[in-house]
Amino acid sequence: MNNFDLSILRFINHFAFRSAMLDYMAMAIEKFYFTRGLGLICLLWWIWFRNGPTARRDREIVVSTAVATIVALFVGRLLAHYLPFRVRPFANPELMMRFPSELSACKAPMMRTWSSFPSDHAMMWCAVATGIYLASRRLGIIAFIFTIVFICFPRVYLGMHYPTDVLAGAFLGIVICLIFNHAMFRERIARPVLDWSVKYQGAFYVGIFLLSFELASQFDELRKLSEFLWKNV
Repeated sequence: MNNFDLSILRFINHFAFRSAMLDYMAMAIEKFYFTRGLGLICLLWWIWFRNGPTARRDREIVVSTAVATIVALFVGRLLAHYLPFRVRPFANPELMMRFPSELSACKAPMMRTWSSFPSDHAMMWCAVATGIYLASRRLGIIAFIFTIVFICFPRVYLGMHYPTDVLAGAFLGIVICLIFNHAMFRERIARPVLDWSVKYQGAFYVGIFLLSFELASQFDELRKLSEFLWKNV
């Protein structure tokens, strides 16, 4: 355990169990879809539908950001699988800390087998926040504050991640989104999708709605299915 993680965890853990309201709020924020990322998806839709001279560029950014977010989640799971395993704080007895993460009986064993480094939540939603920032600085600042307060901090407070898990995930998510939104790649990625959105509007919006739902739920069903297949096939 490095001193950076340990000092921050000790400081944050000092507030655990002092206020039942604070503990329950942290657990609720971590579970609610809106605070887990749905709010950021709403900002992406806002950018998609706002009119103006940059409408084409806005939609290119939304498409590239969605692709970057999926890639960030995939990269995060690969890194967690192939990098040395790092036990999560709530399951690490060496820390001698108690965390208010009253995880359900079905979720706790699964999380114990998932390496905490890097945080795929931080990767995903920092990628989304970066895309929002590229389209609108004002909305982007709101998106980053939302990500820090409602997504990253509760996962450290509840003992699901170390601070360096979140920082590394945030850095990787930002970099991945910036790469996919580089002018050289953004137009190539977005052009066929935008053409399809005009030619097949009905199918496109059904598909993008389903993708929005999966992003908001962070592909929970697909992740559970992939974990099952990985272990049993």
